[in-house]
Amino acid sequence: MELNISEEILQRIEHSIAQAEKNTSAEIRVHMEDECADSALDRAAYVFKALEMHKTAQRNGVLIYLDTTNRKAAIIGDKGIHEKVGTKYWQDILNRMLAHFKSGGFSEGLEEAISAVGQQLSRYFPIQTDDTNELSNKVTHAQDIH
Repeated sequence: MELNISEEILQRIEHSIAQAEKNTSAEIRVHMEDECADSALDRAAYVFKALEMHKTAQRNGVLIYLDTTNRKAAIIGDKGIHEKVGTKYWQDILNRMLAHFKSGGFSEGLEEAISAVGQQLSRYFPIQTDDTNELSNKVTHAQDIH
């Protein structure tokens, strides 16, 4: 059963990303697809590379990947942040997000995950005076992958 994501929810997600990035030089992206045949983690790794998230200056991009039909998700961070927080951290955030999804709180779960990731990123990659937004805050979809 596919989730229908309204324009209002997409705007809330993009606003959450912008808010989370106010205190960090890191980059957060959310990618949604109707369905993926792979595991969510494998597909997230592919999308991460296809969106060129590995090309940030400090290797500190984070991708939240969602398969909206099968309700699968994954969160992955580039080398710079993953070395600092490890796999357990991503899994904890993912589990909390999925718990919201199961209780019908899709946008709440996603916004909470984005906020939590932003807080952690700000610890290791605080905002710099010369910071630029290296990656768009726009939610991406399958058609955005080349």
